Amino acid sequence: MKHDRHVATGGEVPALQCVQLFASFLATWHAFGRAIRGGFPRAGRTGQNRRLFLLLPSFLPMTRYRPPSDLGPRTPLITPEGHKTLKDEFDFLWRVRRPEVTRAVSEAAAMGDRSENAEYIYGKKMLREIDRRVRFLMKRLEVLKVVDQKPADPSRIFFGAWVVLEEADTGELLHLRIVGTDETDTSKHWISIDAPMARALLKKAVDDEVIVERPAGRGIFYVIAVSYEGPPFTD
Repeated sequence: MKHDRHVATGGEVPALQCVQLFASFLATWHAFGRAIRGGFPRAGRTGQNRRLFLLLPSFLPMTRYRPPSDLGPRTPLITPEGHKTLKDEFDFLWRVRRPEVTRAVSEAAAMGDRSENAEYIYGKKMLREIDRRVRFLMKRLEVLKVVDQKPADPSRIFFGAWVVLEEADTGELLHLRIVGTDETDTSKHWISIDAPMARALLKKAVDDEVIVERPAGRGIFYVIAVSYEGPPFTD
């Protein structure tokens, strides 16, 4: 193969530099090949080969999904909103995402040697993650109990309640909601019913004192408001 011996400035490229560049290229190429054989994905090449990498949904993690196994017993309660979210995810994965990825894997398999086919390897990995998540959701949805009724005494704190607390030391207000372990959301201040704070709040009412043992130390709060219709207030 004939190489261009001139750089952009018109000077000749030293032979030693060419050898060094070529050696560096070979080392990088062999390392890349080992990574592919080890199961790491590479960027798609052109056309339909890139389709597989565009199929990864935003909620599906790049690493292997593992259902929580070290959290201890989890109370099988969920709000109607949380149940709908899990059901929608299950339906989407099973009816839409899995068929799409399956088709993409079949197309990648038809391209040739599967041991060197990054699109095929990565697609099979995605299918395993999807199937693992589908199995988890199927089993979880079977045992969850949807709580869609207010408690007999709505003045007290139970599952699904929005609560406003005042911290005894600082006077700072804390807004939170008690929900199931499958729907906790720190951005919304939704905490699990199995969390220490939630356990301490259960059956409390306005003006009650709440003592919570935390890693940072004991916290003392006062209940300011309780609601089952939505956040009582935001200020």
